[in-house]
Amino acid sequence: MATTDDEIASELLPLLRVYKSGRVERLLGSPLVPPSPQGDPHTGVSSKDITIKSPSISARLYLPTTTHQKLPILLYFRGGAFCIESAFSSFHHRYLSLLSARASALIVSIEYRLAPEHPLPAAYHDAWDSFLWLLSHSSQEILTNSSNVDHQQQEQWILNHGDFDRLFIGGDSAGANLAHNVAMRVGSTESKTRIIRGVLLSQPYFWGSARMGGFEKGRPDDSDFITSLWLFTSGGAGLDDPMINPFAKEAPSLAGLGCFKVLVCVAGEDILKERGKTYYEELKKSGWDGDVELFEVEGEGHAFHAHDTESENSKLMIGRLASFLNK
Repeated sequence: MATTDDEIASELLPLLRVYKSGRVERLLGSPLVPPSPQGDPHTGVSSKDITIKSPSISARLYLPTTTHQKLPILLYFRGGAFCIESAFSSFHHRYLSLLSARASALIVSIEYRLAPEHPLPAAYHDAWDSFLWLLSHSSQEILTNSSNVDHQQQEQWILNHGDFDRLFIGGDSAGANLAHNVAMRVGSTESKTRIIRGVLLSQPYFWGSARMGGFEKGRPDDSDFITSLWLFTSGGAGLDDPMINPFAKEAPSLAGLGCFKVLVCVAGEDILKERGKTYYEELKKSGWDGDVELFEVEGEGHAFHAHDTESENSKLMIGRLASFLNK
């Protein structure tokens, strides 16, 4: 007789299954790898894992060999559809180690809570809390609540090597969505200081109830899957919730984005590309007074830059991101 641990309650294929016992089986994702405290043999970048807020938020830090001066800081939210992958997976470790080396940047890659165990907005809360924790290392009290963050201790790599005048946030896919929402929340605060130098959005995961452009309409299976994905992870939020649809009528104006510049990266064969390009156009039209750039790589699919970091297009994109972090 089957037990509740064997009986499937729901599934989101090919990503995961949920059993009646509550157990979640993740079917897709790369293996976890340890950090490289003595330096990665390929990039020379050192990495280590830390706890930010036990037990919900942790991070992997990447420190390049060029540490004789203060470095740009990138607070990074990795992708994974809000329900799979990890900041400690080989998929993201390899990519961020390369980016840290190429950009000579200190990267803080956040491990946030996943659905369905922790439906959204849990990941949004974790993203904001990790941002406040990072700000608590600055010599200035930038936000009124950043000095009262619940954290174990301040991180020496950030204190010794981070340049808060060059603070960036970014992510890929679902992580890019988190980065956008953090930047919008920063823009809505009472602080008169622009805290974030730039926001980096790689193939951002935005969606909505209406199909956008011929690309989405021409790939109904992919579009239906993205719809199912949001409904599965969102804890009941609709497809036009401003968190997932920044172009919805109820969404706050993009003019309130709290940074100086934005880079939007899209892939030519990605079902999400129309949303990324629309974000670029809408931000330009919003009245926001920063600089926004669009970088499109033709012939590539979603998350190509991390799937094969040795491909020419991946190297091209990593180089573009590194340039954005250093100008």
